[in-house]
Amino acid sequence: MASEPILKLKNVHAGYGKIKALKGISLEIYPGEIVAIIGANGAGKSTTLMTISGIVSTEQGEISYNGRLINKVPAEKLPTMGLCQVPEGRRIFPRLSIMENLRLGAFYRQDNDQIQKDIEYAYSLFPILGERRKQQGGTLSGGEQQMLAIARALMTKPKLLLLDEPSLGLAPIIVQQIFDIIAKINKEENVTILLVEQNANLALQAANRGYVLETGKITMEDKAKILIKNPKIREAYLGE
Repeated sequence: MASEPILKLKNVHAGYGKIKALKGISLEIYPGEIVAIIGANGAGKSTTLMTISGIVSTEQGEISYNGRLINKVPAEKLPTMGLCQVPEGRRIFPRLSIMENLRLGAFYRQDNDQIQKDIEYAYSLFPILGERRKQQGGTLSGGEQQMLAIARALMTKPKLLLLDEPSLGLAPIIVQQIFDIIAKINKEENVTILLVEQNANLALQAANRGYVLETGKITMEDKAKILIKNPKIREAYLGE
């Protein structure tokens, strides 16, 4: 494990008006890791990612990325720094083609030759997108839209990728395909991944380490293979 974290949250509080969703969370993500955040609905998992991404403002505490405080960095600047989020619900551009969605992922880049190579790489990861490159995003299935959302995020050349509920609403066979790709992106492209996932079993199988979030507070952290064997975790989140 690298000595310096790529992402560090220290005593972060955040929320929506009077609703305090995060109540002093601290965590560290190291380069090359896949780290999962698991917890029940309403625990604050998505809020954690949106706070890191600058969509939800930090009320207290510090968020540092590659050693730089990013609490006050505008959300739209973070992808240029290598930090990108795939939001829950995918949020692709439904009236634009697959190709146009991918090109928008690279909107701030000037290296046109490399952009084209990266599009071809995305098609190699997700062959169905290559086959349908002229098709409108909104006409794709849920699984295909999730693939497109991940591929579009890759066009930003991320060093740290935040994934919010990538399995939500998808058939098991598609979920497995997407998690295989997540592992491949992590390994081949050396992209660090912070994963929020309702399916705790799936998340912990994919991850190196995990954090358990309960009502805005981290109550447990450990290696994923230890968490997945923990009787309390198995009872609360794995349906046993």
